[in-house]
Formats: sequence, structure tokens, C-alpha cells
Amino acid sequence: MSQSSLPRRALRRVAAVALVASLAACAPDFHGVVLDPPDPAPPLALVDSTGATFDLAAERGKVVLVFFGYTHCPDVCPTTLADWRRARAALGDDAARVRWIFVSVDPERDDPRAAHRYAAKFDTAFTGLSGTPAQVAATLAQWKIGAHRDDAGRDTTTPYTVSHPSTVFVIDREGRQRLLHRLGLPAEQVAADVRALL
Repeated sequence: MSQSSLPRRALRRVAAVALVASLAACAPDFHGVVLDPPDPAPPLALVDSTGATFDLAAERGKVVLVFFGYTHCPDVCPTTLADWRRARAALGDDAARVRWIFVSVDPERDDPRAAHRYAAKFDTAFTGLSGTPAQVAATLAQWKIGAHRDDAGRDTTTPYTVSHPSTVFVIDREGRQRLLHRLGLPAEQVAADVRALL
């Protein structure tokens, strides 16, 4: 049977299948969890070390990685930021189009300067943010993140830990949440995902 004798509906179906297959072949093979469909990233308007309000919406055109942690964290936070440092190095010149944002979930101990100082210990390109307890609580609610002191009710002079997520949110150049990176994702894979979004 010649192609011209195929019904038009069948030809359209074949063309549609070919298009989907072609698009799938071109889609990046991400290492993180793909959010499909991607939703716009929630607002992130906390304070940086200069006292200015950081506005995530102003970062359009860049890939933004956002991680929620705290400066006294014994394990997850230093591991994640060390992986970020290696990923940023792996990106080379492309790193200039990426923002790395560390948000403190412990505003009682981490003011904006402390949050930024901690992040910058790993790489001076990293930005640390914090705010008042009310501002941080509102941000966590908007991002649907749970974080709490493990010794609720005690004063801040006694050492304590904070339970928080270990996930990194990867925001694309259009301001959408595209990926979630799990704890321990190799730096090379973090860099590969970021480069694919650039």
C-alpha cells in the first residue's frame, strides 16, 4: 500500500508519534527528580547579608538552586554545600549564569549575615538568606516545607538541632521548579542537570 493511499487520519497519527519520539530523543536525561508539569517557584523574599531583600523573581534568565538548612547543621548542610562547590567548579564559565541560594530555617540563631557567612565559607558565589521568625515561617509555608527544632521549648543558648528537608530545588530560567536533587547526588550530575537547563 502506498503512502498516498493511507487515510489522512492514519498519516496524522504516524506524524504525531514521530514528533513525540523526536522530542523525547531531544529531552535531557536529568539525574534529579523531574517535576512535570513544572510549577512556578514560590516567592522567596528574604534578607541577604547587606540587609537587602533577595527577590527570586528577579533571577529570571538564570538557573537557581535553593536549599533550606541551617548553620549549625552537623551533616546534611555541609555535605550539600560542599557538593555545590564541586558542581560550580565543574560548570566552568557556565557558573556565571547560576545562583546558589542557602536559606536558613533557624532564624533564632542565623541572622542574614550569619547565613551568608556560612554559605560563603564553601564558595563566595553562594548567597545566604534569613529573616525574622515570621518571615522564615511564611517562606517555609509557601514552599510547603516542614522544619522544626528537635527540642521545642528550650532556649537558644542550649545547643539544638533542626529537622529540615535535604532536597535541593532547581529553578529553571523561566522561574519554574523543574527538578529536585536528593542528598548526595554527585556534583558532576548536579552540574550536568544545571547545564541542561541553561
